[in-house]
Formats: sequence, C-alpha cells, structure tokens
Amino acid sequence: MSKSIGVFDSGVGGLTVAGELIRQLPNENIIYFGDTARVPYGIRSQETIIRYSVDDALFLLKHDVKLICVACNTASSVALPVIRNHFKVPVVGVIIPGAKEAVYASRNKRIGVIGTRGTIKSRSYEKELKRLDPKVKVFAQACPLFVPFAEEGCLSGSEISSIAAKYLKPLKNAKVDTLILGCTHYPLLKPVIKKIMGNNVTLIDSARQVALEVKNILTSEGLLNGKHKAVYKFFVSDNPEWFSSLAHRFLGRQVMGVKVNV
Repeated sequence: MSKSIGVFDSGVGGLTVAGELIRQLPNENIIYFGDTARVPYGIRSQETIIRYSVDDALFLLKHDVKLICVACNTASSVALPVIRNHFKVPVVGVIIPGAKEAVYASRNKRIGVIGTRGTIKSRSYEKELKRLDPKVKVFAQACPLFVPFAEEGCLSGSEISSIAAKYLKPLKNAKVDTLILGCTHYPLLKPVIKKIMGNNVTLIDSARQVALEVKNILTSEGLLNGKHKAVYKFFVSDNPEWFSSLAHRFLGRQVMGVKVNV
C-alpha cells in the first residue's frame, strides 16, 4: 500500500487540518494520532510539549509515514525545530503557513493572533510574522475557553458570544484587519468570531495553507499518490468513544474504528 501522510494533534482539533488534507489531496492515505490521554498541550511546560510531540512523531513513524503534519498550534510553536532535527521525513507545522497567509491578506499591517496560552506565550506567530514583514504590528490574545466550548458544541448563544466579545475587544480596539485563528479548534467558532470582529476583518484558518504546503512538498519530492482509493486510519492514546463522538464536528464526516495506541 502507498505510504501515508501522518498527522498528529493533542486531541481532536487537528481533524480540521486532516479534513482539509482530505479535500485537497483526495488520493492520499492519512494516519491521524490524537494524544487524548495527555490533552491539552497548551498548559504544559515547553519541555513536556517537546517530549509529547516527539512521542507522537515516533508513533507515526512506526507506521512508515512519508510526511508528518504537526496539526497542533502549541506543538508547532514549541516543538517543530526539535522534530525536524530528529527525523528525516518532511515535517510541516501550522504556524508558518498561517503567518504567510496573514501577511499576504493584511492591508493595514495590523494583525491579530488568538490561541491557547502556550501558543501565545511562545510568541511563535509574532516572530514569524515579523520575519516575513518587519513592519507588521502583532496583537496577541489567549482565548483558553474557546477549546472547551468548541468541544462541547456550544458554537452560538449568549454565553459564547459574551466570552468571545471580552477576548476579542483588545483586538478590535487595536484595529486589526486580519486575525489568525491560532488553534485548530477555533474554525468551529468562525461565525461568532466573524460577527464580533466584523466583515472588514479577514479570518485566517491555517488548515487550507497547511494542505497546500503539504501538496507542494509531496509534489516536489515525487511522493504524491496516484489515483487510488484513499485509506484513513485514526488512533488515540485514550478514550476512543469521546474522540469518535466529536470527530464528525471537526472533520465533517463520521469516523469509525478508532484504535487506541498502547
């Protein structure tokens, strides 16, 4: 069987990236690993995030993947250089593709970033945005409650609207015209975020750009699969029932036969 693209995340959020890979690369096999026993990564120390991320990559490499996609903003922020140095396969994170798209989209060079505390604390988006364009001004905001709301399916209503308005107020006051959704859970909350930020603010969801980068790498390395029926496999480190129940919301399709990695 043709080699697979490996995707890992701390839980279910990375399925938004996997879904975009499926849309853009319909002939590619995908192996997804969600580290549900140790979720969330956003509150861990850098050393712990790196250790977990290396474990996740090693699990995927046991399945002989041809590329690893780090579909977790926290892991991409902290662990990406270590993973790239340790392993020979191409490794794609979510930070650089999202930052590139934001710089391209921004008209007033005022860019907002929302994410977990770990991602915001790392300042990875800020560093990358400044590297791409030193003139941009970056305004970052941690939105820790967005993840549980997304996982519980509380995507509208007064409670999430009130919390989102509080989180996003500093970014509105800063007059950003582009906002990076720096967590793979946040695309589920696009409608409420869009309503608060207004139609003049462009929301950047890294998933589309990540899939494009994966496609470009596989093309340049001659690793694209020919036409065949793709196979998708899903593994977790704990609680496959919980993962399966949430997967449809994030992936847009039912996920059957989730296996526990032991």
